[in-house]
Amino acid sequence: MSNINEMNQGLKWYVAHTYSGYENKVKTSLEKVIENRGLGDLICDINIPVEIVIEQKGEEQKEVEVKLFPSYVYIKMVMNDETWHAVRNIQGVTGFVGPGSRPTPLSDAEVRALNLEGVVETEETEHRVSLDFAVGDTVIVSSGLFEGYNGTVLAISDDRLTVTVLVKRGRRDMPVEIEASCLTREEA
Repeated sequence: MSNINEMNQGLKWYVAHTYSGYENKVKTSLEKVIENRGLGDLICDINIPVEIVIEQKGEEQKEVEVKLFPSYVYIKMVMNDETWHAVRNIQGVTGFVGPGSRPTPLSDAEVRALNLEGVVETEETEHRVSLDFAVGDTVIVSSGLFEGYNGTVLAISDDRLTVTVLVKRGRRDMPVEIEASCLTREEA
């Protein structure tokens, strides 16, 4: 690769594309290369943005870490021949994001939007709940006032903690707001 040294813009965030599922392996391998070659002053940070998702099946909940951008690893580095080759030759890396073979650094606005610098710290981590049903699915109420009733999911709240269900009660259907943990998807 020629002219990489001409692209040096100082310490910037770049995005490396990886094979699916190789993000953590790439990060670990790159950390070893940085340590072995003494590149700590040229490659300063490696980030794989994730969020914690609460998966819910019936009444059982478990926290799962989900990658926000699968197949991408964010690297804060000085772009030169040495660092380009160090990253590019890691097993699982397919290249850098940018036109052709020219890695393009993220803009300051993109870095802020991705919170790669960790500037905004929140005391409470926001969780997103993963449900095993969606709008239009038939569900069974497993506890509460409407236990044992079937219904159709009309809406799911933004925080995914409550669900509006059209409960079939006698000859009349009634929309009811129910906690998501009290619902299970009716199997066909």
